[in-house]
Amino acid sequence: MSERPEQPDHEVPKLLRFTTQGIVPNDRVQMWEGHNARALLPLDIRTLNNRPMRAAETNLHLPSVRLASVYGSSQVVERSESFINDNPTGMIAIFFATEGDAFFFHRGGNISLRPGQAIVYDADLPFMRGFDDGFRELVLTIPKQRYREMVGKTGAELPAVFDFGPTAGPGEQALARLVSRTLQHIAAGETTHVTHTEPSAKPLHSVEDEALGLIRNVLGEPASHNKGLISAARHHIELNITDQDLSPADISAAVGISERQLSRIFAGAGTTISRYVLTKRLELTHRALAAPEQDTLTVGEIARRFGFASPSHFSRTFRAHFGMTPLQWRKEAQRQRLWD
Repeated sequence: MSERPEQPDHEVPKLLRFTTQGIVPNDRVQMWEGHNARALLPLDIRTLNNRPMRAAETNLHLPSVRLASVYGSSQVVERSESFINDNPTGMIAIFFATEGDAFFFHRGGNISLRPGQAIVYDADLPFMRGFDDGFRELVLTIPKQRYREMVGKTGAELPAVFDFGPTAGPGEQALARLVSRTLQHIAAGETTHVTHTEPSAKPLHSVEDEALGLIRNVLGEPASHNKGLISAARHHIELNITDQDLSPADISAAVGISERQLSRIFAGAGTTISRYVLTKRLELTHRALAAPEQDTLTVGEIARRFGFASPSHFSRTFRAHFGMTPLQWRKEAQRQRLWD
C-alpha cells in the first residue's frame, strides 16, 4: 500500500463547504462520502437508524494541514483494511470531540470518547468510529512524514488520547482553540485568522505554523518548539488576562518550561512576557471602551476587568500607547458611532 503524496507547499489555502440540506435523502450518504473523500478522508459511512442522514462540514486546506468542522446525525464511519488499500491517505488525523459521545475501534481494542477529548490516529490503519446520538467535532490532518519529523522517536504512541477542555494543559487547549477559531472566522467569510482578543489579523500561513508547533508540544518530544510554546503561553495569558497578579512565573509554569527559557522565546519574537501582557490588556480595554454594550461601565471598571489594579497607571499607559486618555478615546468612539 502506498501513501498518498503530500500536498505541495505552494498550495493556496482553499475553503470547501458541504451540507445535506436540500439533497434527496436517498443520495445523502453517497454525497457525504464523496465530499469527505475530496475534502478530508475517504470513509465508508452508514447510518445507525432509519432517519435521513443530516451532515455539514466546513473544510480549510492549508499547504500541509487540513482543518474541518463537522456536524452529523448518528452514523458509523469506517476504514477497513481493504478500503484503505483502495483509498490510502498518508495522513495522521486528530479528531476533537466537541459534542456527543463516540466509540473508536482499532486493532488494539476500543476507546470511548467524550466531548473535550481528542484522539490521534494513523488514518491508514483500520478503524471504526461511531456516534449513537449525533456529533460535532473538529478535525486536523497532517501528512505522516511531517508528523514523524515533528514528534520524533519519543512522540506519543498511537492511538493517543488527550483532553483539550477547561482542565487541560495550555498547549492542548490552544491547539483545539486554534482550529475552532480559524474555522469560525473562515466560515464567516473572513480570509485571515483572528483570535478573540487580537484586533490584528494573521495570514493563514501563520495558522499552519502555530498548529505544527502546538502538535509538536502536545504529542512530540518534551517542549522544544518555540512557535508552539509561545502560542501556548499566549493562550494562557488570554484566558487569565483578568488576573491582576498574572506573572511571568505563572505563565512559564503553565506552559511547563522555566521563566528564563520563556523569556528568551518572547525576546526572539521581539517583546517580553510582561510587555506582551500589558499590550494585550491595553488592546482589550481599547476595544471595550469603544463597544456600545460597555457604555454603562465606568472607565475604572473596564480597566479592572482586564487586570489593571491602578486607575492612574492604566490612564498613563493607555495614553502613552494610544496617544489619548481612556475617556478621550471613549468619547471619540461614541462620536464615530453617531456618524456611522
